[in-house]
Amino acid sequence: MAPLNRVIIDTDPGVDDVLAMLLALAARPEEIEVMMLSITYGNVEVQSCLRNVVAIFHVIEKELEWRKARGQLEGFETMLASKPIVAVGAEHPLEDELLMADYFHGVDGLAGVHESHPHLSPADTWKSLFKSGASAQEISSPSSRFRASQTVAHTEILRLLRENPGDTITIIAVGPLTNLALAAAEDPETFLKVKEVVVMGGAIDGVYSRPFPFTPLPFTSHLSIRRSTYPRIPWTMLLVRYPVFLLRSKETLLTLRSQIVEGNITPVAEFNTYADAVATARVFALTSPNPATTMPPPPINMSKLPPYPKKLSRPLNLTLFPLDVTTPHKLQKSHVDAKLGPLIQAGSPLAEWTNAFIQRTYAKIESLTRKQADPGIELHDPLCVWYMLTRSARSWMVAPKAPEDIRVETAGQWTRGMHLVDRRNRTKAGAGSSEQVKSPGAVDITNPMEILSIEQHIDVEIIDAPGDNGGWLDVNKGNRINRIVNTPGEDAFGPYLLERIFG
Repeated sequence: MAPLNRVIIDTDPGVDDVLAMLLALAARPEEIEVMMLSITYGNVEVQSCLRNVVAIFHVIEKELEWRKARGQLEGFETMLASKPIVAVGAEHPLEDELLMADYFHGVDGLAGVHESHPHLSPADTWKSLFKSGASAQEISSPSSRFRASQTVAHTEILRLLRENPGDTITIIAVGPLTNLALAAAEDPETFLKVKEVVVMGGAIDGVYSRPFPFTPLPFTSHLSIRRSTYPRIPWTMLLVRYPVFLLRSKETLLTLRSQIVEGNITPVAEFNTYADAVATARVFALTSPNPATTMPPPPINMSKLPPYPKKLSRPLNLTLFPLDVTTPHKLQKSHVDAKLGPLIQAGSPLAEWTNAFIQRTYAKIESLTRKQADPGIELHDPLCVWYMLTRSARSWMVAPKAPEDIRVETAGQWTRGMHLVDRRNRTKAGAGSSEQVKSPGAVDITNPMEILSIEQHIDVEIIDAPGDNGGWLDVNKGNRINRIVNTPGEDAFGPYLLERIFG
């Protein structure tokens, strides 16, 4: 059976990136085919990221041998069926200085696991696999489960898109978007053959749900709403104007909370976007009917990347997973201990290796915050893989007015990397019609799932109309981003991930 999804994962492997890749590789072949792992800098420098990817395959092979010896189902069928390409990409941002998150993930990206568990780390001979012109004697792979490419990652991305029919490959981007920006700049039309680009990044505003029982804060207000009143409106969408609701019905008892989501690297910026804001802005611009209207301004020394052609065959289909929706999904320490503890005692190499960097990450979280009864690792990147595996579930929801005009600040001293939306209640006119601009998350009670239709290939002036600096009120300008606002359940994901990876 052909896989439902064929994917390229563009990643900067730190802790949650590795969990995302393990989840994808542990899937069934009919669910997903992992065609390529595209490596970029990010959480740590690119060679450390590459080492972590090679280590994944090395440890999985040891795990398969262990499971086979015990007479267990081996699992990791997608890895065995796919034998993904691994290619090394960008080592630094397009125009900014290199930024890393080694303060959180550790200098190797995995909390020092290569030093603490050398018996589970691949020998350094793997480095020769990715060197152009390496002799046969030099090449010694620690795993037969991946194909090492000596071609730069963004070129490999374009090759796969070029050699396959359009709308058959999805890119899951869970690191800085430098590789994608390079591919799009080199050959925009080939890049636009991609079915969908799923991006983990940004911080906008958030509404998320938590099953009752949940103790509301003393100052919250309660309101009772019958399910039959607005049967088609997602529960999370009802809370935009209210801080906390308690929804009661025979079928539902939920506490829902609305909040403005802060960044995780600055007060307003999320790490992946901040690490290369220009690359993010360039990729987002491809979603626009007129990319020039949201392209970042060229720097003083001029950008090395060219502008996009004035006319493109179609816009990019981009789905965004901001911190708003990813942050509440956590891998609780109690779940990890219960699942991995017995496996470690039984001798599982994968459980031992994974537990090593996860436990140190819990310790780092508490050192940066406070002692917690049951700390949790935020599953930002794995959520994108979960979406690919379960995307037919009705509980995956985009913002009611999707696609939204979400733009990226590239030049602000304090706001670089910030995701911007127009929160003014202004008329949005153009193309013979007018639309009302609403804050992301706002609900049109009469038609909550209304989608803004945009006519493509409209030749418009880049010059803004009077009183509309930036073209925010022109329907022929701006980006078109599909932002995920609801998932199958934040509390369900951690146990699901552990079960899919470890059986």
